[in-house]
Amino acid sequence: MNKSVIRYILGCVLKVEAAFLLLPSLVGFIYKEKQGIAFVIVAALCFILGTIMSFKKPENFLFYLKEGCVATALSWIFLSIFGALPFVINGDIPSFTNALFETISGFTTTGASILSDVEALSYSSLFWRSFTHWIGGMGVLVFLLAIIPLSGGSHINLMKAESPGPTVGKLVPKIRHTARILYIIYIVMTIIQIIFMLCGGESLFTSLTLSFGTAGTGGFSIKNDSIASYSAYTQWVITIFMILFGINFNAYYLLLFKKFKQIFRMDEVRWYLIIIAFSTIVIVLNLNAHHMASSDSIRHALFQVASIITTSGYATLDFDLWPSASKLILVGLIFIGACAGSTGGGIKVSRMLIAIKNAVREMYSYIHPRSIKQVKMDGKPLDNSVVRSVSVYLLTFFIIFSISLFAISFDNKDFTTNFTAVATTLNNVGPGLSMVGPTQNFGHFSVFAKYVFMFDMLAGRLELFPLLILFHPSLLKDWFTKRK
Repeated sequence: MNKSVIRYILGCVLKVEAAFLLLPSLVGFIYKEKQGIAFVIVAALCFILGTIMSFKKPENFLFYLKEGCVATALSWIFLSIFGALPFVINGDIPSFTNALFETISGFTTTGASILSDVEALSYSSLFWRSFTHWIGGMGVLVFLLAIIPLSGGSHINLMKAESPGPTVGKLVPKIRHTARILYIIYIVMTIIQIIFMLCGGESLFTSLTLSFGTAGTGGFSIKNDSIASYSAYTQWVITIFMILFGINFNAYYLLLFKKFKQIFRMDEVRWYLIIIAFSTIVIVLNLNAHHMASSDSIRHALFQVASIITTSGYATLDFDLWPSASKLILVGLIFIGACAGSTGGGIKVSRMLIAIKNAVREMYSYIHPRSIKQVKMDGKPLDNSVVRSVSVYLLTFFIIFSISLFAISFDNKDFTTNFTAVATTLNNVGPGLSMVGPTQNFGHFSVFAKYVFMFDMLAGRLELFPLLILFHPSLLKDWFTKRK
């Protein structure tokens, strides 16, 4: 294992986090808050440690998928631990466990919170809390790919380890240029949303924080009622941009270069939009059947569908009061998730499509045993390795889900609370139902349960295996064995 390059990447990550931490400290200075000093202290600590770790460049920058997974998992753990320290130091979240939960929830764009009174936080902490969504949405390592001079295909190994979806491809021949294109699209779309929010009369601080949460599909709000008290215009803007950020960013690249035919052939994007439309219509009809419909039903239904399927987690009302059928649809959307290659979480629409098509192929083989039928996406046949990886992912996902559900059951909460709490953290959504509904929080769980949720959030954001590989016996042996 190339330990030196892992050390170097971790050092670079800490220096990048140091730069990011200066922004909430600037917010604290603007609002004349003493809490902003904590961010300066941690920024200095991150810079010093990062400089020490990255001072000596590796002799060999070549590394493979194993190192890519280790570097990615450790980077996210480092980001979360150091990102939690300002909350503890400035007293906004005194408990380290709670601060770490909130920070991991932020970086993984989950949006689950342990806070009962969000509005009690300082402006600097509110800004950092939302900004972690924006950082984690695209991934800090994708940002570093445009900077670190790796060689021998090493860029793609970092991209595979951090980017969401069953497959990772290049938009252009060089991965470094692909990373730059992704971040340019991400930044431009965020700026456009901020402008729309400002046009709706929202303050710059509100526009920034809510746009960070939307872009990263995270869901942290700066108000206790999430998005309920904002204007209908603001809710529509957030709805539209949640849907846009849940689309595979490859579609935007194709759109920029006017490759419209390729966009129309993208099965995942088409089905993603169909699922949103169908779910919204069914929920509106279900609300109407239970005499719960109003003039704003379409807006609220579309908002909640977009919020859940993109794993943003914002809420305009308490959907836990909706009829059972509507809630069941939302729970289903928690698992489906957004598109691969977007900032959204969940299992991903592409994996669902591949799994369904593979099941259809298996049934077809029962009827026609001698036939050879391929699984296709976007009109192209998929390698069997991709189909196999989807099956393995789904199996691993539900194993982790089952173990986590059993582990937190000792807190003696009701089944709906436990089931949706695990579902919403493992899929990086945020709110669930019952005691973790949109008007509730995760603060009432035990310390042990919170660490289970933290593991789930990290595992869900990193597509399971980069985090799981840290516990593999052969890797641990390799890590503590000196190279000859």
